[in-house]
Amino acid sequence: MTGKLAGKVAIVTGAGQGLGRETARTLARHGAAVAIAELDAVRAEDAAVEIRATGAEAIGIAVDVADEAQVRDMVARVVAAFGGIDILHNNAAILTADHRAGDRDVCNVDHATWLRTMQVNAGGALLCSKHVIPHMIARGGGSLIHSSSGFGAQGDLTLTAYGMSKAAIALMSKSIAAQYGKQGVRSNTIQIGLVLGENAQHSVQGELRQIILDAHLTPELGQPRNIADVVAFLASDEAAFVTGTTIPVDGGFSSHVPTVAPIRDYFARIGANSF
Repeated sequence: MTGKLAGKVAIVTGAGQGLGRETARTLARHGAAVAIAELDAVRAEDAAVEIRATGAEAIGIAVDVADEAQVRDMVARVVAAFGGIDILHNNAAILTADHRAGDRDVCNVDHATWLRTMQVNAGGALLCSKHVIPHMIARGGGSLIHSSSGFGAQGDLTLTAYGMSKAAIALMSKSIAAQYGKQGVRSNTIQIGLVLGENAQHSVQGELRQIILDAHLTPELGQPRNIADVVAFLASDEAAFVTGTTIPVDGGFSSHVPTVAPIRDYFARIGANSF
């Protein structure tokens, strides 16, 4: 394969569907050999088959990222298959409808839900990073890209545990950059906005979707490819001088004061564009 990631080996967690799957496709399109690390074995292999059909290299591995023994085994299998690891995209997260039902405001969050959220989202990213970084150092360095969220940077009305887990990931990424940067390891976080993947596009519709779109600075909400392209950039040598940072990939959602949308509507009603 040719491309800016040719000769690189990437692990993408939670890559059986949605954003993770599109990212795996994109990394493969740029030449990387890709390991689909996914809780569901069928989805993992299905994604790998799809990528192999394009002529790229891919394997599917079933793994619960919250289980250290499984993570250790997954990493060993990737090294055995491809000879090493250069890229890790920590994308796996738990956000099913049933799980969301227990992740509410602070006074009503279910503690078991909180624990599982932290174990999978923050703990899983930590475990994957812990077991991948030594292999990156052995190859002279590598790039870790961690998926965070606006929930991890700004207060909201719900998803307390999810937000806390994503905030933890962003700080972990900075720690990795500080601790292993001189050994060639880069670590960055992408703060993802509302993207129309398999989960979001079915759950956010009608008036709620319009309210969220109004707070964006782009004409439309994001698509999975918008996220995947940024991951591919951070994984590549094009981003060789980018580390220890968080990059919002959210259509400008987090870049402005909360009053932008209602004031824009106000100006439209009065036919003016200033106070």
